[in-house]
Amino acid sequence: MNQALTQSFRHAVRIFAAESLKQHRRLFGQPLVVFSMLVWPLLQLATTYYTLRPVATASPAAANWPTAADPERLLAFLATGTLAYAFFFSLVQSAWHFSFERSTGTLELLFLSPAGRLTLMVANGAGALLQNAWLLTCFAVAALTGFGALSVSAWWMYGIVVLALLIPAVAWGTFLNSVLVFSRDSAFLYTILDEPLWFVSGVRLPNFALPAAIQLVGAVFPLTGSLIAVRGALLEHRTLTDLAPTLLGLTALSAVLLGASAVILRVGEARAQRTGRLSLA
Repeated sequence: MNQALTQSFRHAVRIFAAESLKQHRRLFGQPLVVFSMLVWPLLQLATTYYTLRPVATASPAAANWPTAADPERLLAFLATGTLAYAFFFSLVQSAWHFSFERSTGTLELLFLSPAGRLTLMVANGAGALLQNAWLLTCFAVAALTGFGALSVSAWWMYGIVVLALLIPAVAWGTFLNSVLVFSRDSAFLYTILDEPLWFVSGVRLPNFALPAAIQLVGAVFPLTGSLIAVRGALLEHRTLTDLAPTLLGLTALSAVLLGASAVILRVGEARAQRTGRLSLA
């Protein structure tokens, strides 16, 4: 029994490593591409900050949102949003590129292989996150040395922040990969999950400033919960007890996304075997 589990684990690790390496070679051929992953979020951060800052100082916005009146706190708020968005949107891009494999015959080979389908989806999503380790490292250094707005209740809350980003992001990437494998509308889904994703998730604005209907839509996306946890731990001095409801909600949502991914893969593969087409309907 133990030997079988060990072999299954080793097999999954090999699949994970191979799929991650394949994605790295396909998307990141030159070191300049990896460097651009830092430049792009910085440009987004600068654009957002210098757009919101004049509005915040020239209006009564600070009465409802005190963060807007403090340049350091506003920058930290927007920086956490930019970091989390970069992680989650990198998975949207990864899944979009993964959908191209349906036209090259690669997916047919994957379905003929003994590799676990869900393992492949997880590996592809996690591979995109590994590329962003550079971004996370730079943000962590900048946060620890430059942000005067940090307010952390305990040193191990930094670990909670990492988990609150990585686990939901992996589940999100797995779900997107599973959907786009069988969808012919990948370009449409890519567009829907670009700008609307940061808007409904509160990346650049606090959640309370959004209409109730938008907040309800945003609750469906794991990015929203991740941002609440990250900002609460880093900027609002919240403890693990304070963030427990949010973290439990993220855990449940991640489990739902992984479960839905498994169902989609099973249904899609069964239909492909029956009809010869890679689609869910």
